[in-house]
Amino acid sequence: MTLAGLAVLVLVALTAGYFIYGRFIARQYNLRADARTPAHEHHDGHDFVPTRPFFLLAQHFSAIAAAGPIVGPILACIAFGWLPCVLWILLGVVLIGAVHDFSALVASVRHGAHSIAEIARVHLGRRAWLSLSLFIWVALIYVIVAFTDVTAQTFIGKGEVDAVTGATFNPGGAVAASSVLYLLLAIVMGLLQRYAKLPLSIATIIFVPATLGAVWAGTRISEILVLPIAAWHAILLGYCLAASMLPVWALQQPRGYLGGFMLYATLAVGALGVLFGGRSIEQPMLREPVTQELSGLWAFITNHADAPAMTGLLFPFLFVTIACGACSGFHGLVCGGTTSKQIDKETHCTPIAFGAMLLEGFVAIIALATVLILLPADTTGKSPNAIFGAGIASFITQFVGPEHLKVAQTFGTLAVATFVFDTLDVSVRLGRYLIQELTGQTAAKVGRLRAGAVGFAAALATVSVPFLILRTADAGSWQAFWTLFGTSNQLLAALTLLGVTVWLKRSGKKYWFAAGPMLVVMTITLSALALQILTGVRAALNGRWTLESGAFNPAVLNAGVAILLAGLAAIFIFDGLISGKRGERRHTSHHHPSH
Repeated sequence: MTLAGLAVLVLVALTAGYFIYGRFIARQYNLRADARTPAHEHHDGHDFVPTRPFFLLAQHFSAIAAAGPIVGPILACIAFGWLPCVLWILLGVVLIGAVHDFSALVASVRHGAHSIAEIARVHLGRRAWLSLSLFIWVALIYVIVAFTDVTAQTFIGKGEVDAVTGATFNPGGAVAASSVLYLLLAIVMGLLQRYAKLPLSIATIIFVPATLGAVWAGTRISEILVLPIAAWHAILLGYCLAASMLPVWALQQPRGYLGGFMLYATLAVGALGVLFGGRSIEQPMLREPVTQELSGLWAFITNHADAPAMTGLLFPFLFVTIACGACSGFHGLVCGGTTSKQIDKETHCTPIAFGAMLLEGFVAIIALATVLILLPADTTGKSPNAIFGAGIASFITQFVGPEHLKVAQTFGTLAVATFVFDTLDVSVRLGRYLIQELTGQTAAKVGRLRAGAVGFAAALATVSVPFLILRTADAGSWQAFWTLFGTSNQLLAALTLLGVTVWLKRSGKKYWFAAGPMLVVMTITLSALALQILTGVRAALNGRWTLESGAFNPAVLNAGVAILLAGLAAIFIFDGLISGKRGERRHTSHHHPSH
């Protein structure tokens, strides 16, 4: 099969998924355009702000489409071959991921824009609320650890001397400089819209081209921000701390809007390159026969000498490695933490949640395409970020010429960094919201000043733990944390779907479309947790607490965290099963009892 043929099949499948299955799921929730949403009910100009769907879609898409749908598919393709990756992305994103995102957003909108943890307290009880809240916070820590290290790696590069001009060019420094300029542009745009009442149309005309200009400018000052990776860890986490405290209009909304255009441009470039680039698929369809994969799983469990590495097991690690490219619990946190506070009408939930997840599935396919065009030997020693950036650059230079390669490479790699920026500070903001909900120190209950102080402490705690983990680990060890990140992320999606299932069942509604995906993802992720616990326990029993470099062994840390996550999940599942057996509960919505 050609790369273009594969892309056409994917586009047809995703389009059909939206118009057929997406509309079917929307009908199950009976969305109403005249319903008063939390954005109107609690309008405060800070967190609760009714937002036009096109603007909100860009912001939401930027927040959910981080490094996951780029890094995950590339890693999985190299490990397992392209066919299982394509099948899981398509089936997962339509039948599971988009249903999860849409359900989480609708549930939050109909419960006063509360998080899924707060919704669990209503329908499953206080213990389930506490266990899920702690689970979410730990999962957010791993999101921040993995993505901070991925981004810092993107900003690191060796200087290259141009043979013609003699000028020095640092690819990592160019991306770092472009990223800083991009964030400054977002802040200026937010200030102008807020205080100068700059219309969105004019802001778009000015700042979208300026964002592309920042890519070019970054290549001209690539030597200015050349820093060690530890410095970037501190800078990125410091940025997250500050950004999580700002009103959404000051940075999150404009940055998300501009980042959305970066995403759209990346999708357009990738689609054009895939469809009209005339590239062939160079990667194998399957790395190993399925029967050999199954025997490898048994060999690993029994600790056989010929057992493959843990992350080389197709089941369950294909699924959790692809992570956000098919299903992501983090998306539910974005839905309930920020997006639900900005929904203008209930009917906007379909394009914003279901539609954005399908777009993320297409991002995953574009990422997959950047590795499919490489021979297997050409992927050795290359990071997923580098593969993606080089692939996007090759698609761009097909149309603009090889003389623009540096700008094209910077654009492709900045696209990854742009996605991650959105996810990083949204993660810290969500961690802040979560701790404030747990302690009851929200602005509505204790006043803005006191809530601000508690929020700052909560945000500081949320960035401090990742900083300590990154300080004790080897530099650039994000891949060691990626598997547990993917596992906790998808297990969170399963727990969210369980909460939604209980809510629907007790409301007398159909719930099979949430319960079915929940069982599939629950099976995959609990299996992945069990294997990571087994790996870490083996390492600890053999005295491998540290690596040769002296850094703490991530496998041991992951095992300890996996045990904690498994215990918290077990509590939530138990309470979910008990609550699901109770009689119907009418009038469950905080916002619209008739729902």
